[in-house]
Amino acid sequence: MPIKIPSRLPAFDVLQSEGVMVMSESAAARQDIRPLQIGLLNLMPKKIQTETQFARLIGATPVQIELTLIRMSEHQSKNTSADHMEAFYQPFQEAKSRKFDGLVITGAPIEHLPFEEVSYWDEMTEVMDWTQTNVHSTFGVCWGGMAMINYFHGVKKHLLDHKLFGCMRHQRQGNSSPYLRGFSDDLVVPVSRWTEVHQDEVSAAKNLKTLMSSDVSGPCIIEDRDHRALYVFNHFEYDRGTLKEEYDRDIANGTPINVPANYYPNDDPTLPPENRWRSHGHLLYGNWINEIYQTTPYDIAMIGK
Repeated sequence: MPIKIPSRLPAFDVLQSEGVMVMSESAAARQDIRPLQIGLLNLMPKKIQTETQFARLIGATPVQIELTLIRMSEHQSKNTSADHMEAFYQPFQEAKSRKFDGLVITGAPIEHLPFEEVSYWDEMTEVMDWTQTNVHSTFGVCWGGMAMINYFHGVKKHLLDHKLFGCMRHQRQGNSSPYLRGFSDDLVVPVSRWTEVHQDEVSAAKNLKTLMSSDVSGPCIIEDRDHRALYVFNHFEYDRGTLKEEYDRDIANGTPINVPANYYPNDDPTLPPENRWRSHGHLLYGNWINEIYQTTPYDIAMIGK
């Protein structure tokens, strides 16, 4: 089944050209089923790129998805046109009256700031509280996941003296999680961050379970059953060229940066990179959507009850 997004959204044509099943609002209205309501709280500067990356993974499942793009109410995007934001995004203060089967909270390039110094932190705490009454399952990515695990469990975000940057090898922890169904024991995942959480603090918190981790970059996927959430600190959603764009940007700006590890063939940035995480990205998001489909109330009004 397809993902339902506006036909004028830039991601529509991109995903359709890739063979992802997409459906316009008018076509979806003719189907007599309840699509899953999935929200994307997009905190990234490059809104259109991020929309496409997450819609690609969410839309590759056998369930009809209706995707709602959400933004922080007062924060104004500097990198995406006001027309695009007005046409396709709901401010959280409007969206919060609704119920959602799932919500993705993206990362944000504000890692160096203490949480309390983020300009929209007060509204972010409102979002996290709201997920407990209005969202069946929440997926926090990178900074979004670190914000949630800190808010709900007090697990700290630790600044690093260097950027974790590249494709790091990860190992699954145990075999019982439905979120890792079909995963290899050892896999590569893109990492791009200046912060980390420590496994000993995760282990000391109540009812958190690390599903996948790396010897280099630490915990990657953590399940929080009490809050119906997954915290994923690395980037299964990245395109093949996303790390290259970050590297080329820093080089152009004169920002000190290492060549992303284990990304380019032979670590040679003159060679085109290869995507070696795409299949696991589809598995992870497909497993998440499947768990939502299996457990969410048919009557969406019952979410949070």
